[in-house]
Amino acid sequence: MKVTTLVIRILLGGLMVFASIAYFFNLGNPEPPVGKMALFMEGLMASQYLLPLVKGIEFLAGLALLGGFFPRITPLILLPISLNIALIHLFLDPKNLAIAFFVLGANMYLILQQWNHYKSLLKIR
Repeated sequence: MKVTTLVIRILLGGLMVFASIAYFFNLGNPEPPVGKMALFMEGLMASQYLLPLVKGIEFLAGLALLGGFFPRITPLILLPISLNIALIHLFLDPKNLAIAFFVLGANMYLILQQWNHYKSLLKIR
């Protein structure tokens, strides 16, 4: 289990860091989005702050995953981001669904590995 967790943590962290660096430094030549995805991306770009904020959080969380820092809180920080990645691709861009589900699945796996530490937070008194 420890090897699996380590591999998933490194893969997810590497993906998050790579995606952030590619965004901030305009690496690669991605296809322009079409249809509803183009409209969605236009809205994100119009906000001027949301996409850089998300990519900054992805970068810091990816570094934490790669370095093994804050292993209990980092998957929780990434949960809303990975859930949105999966839902955006599920509804707007299904051709990239495999990567989106890997991100969500890897994040959920890391959360489940730390589940015993979260139980006290979820107790109702």
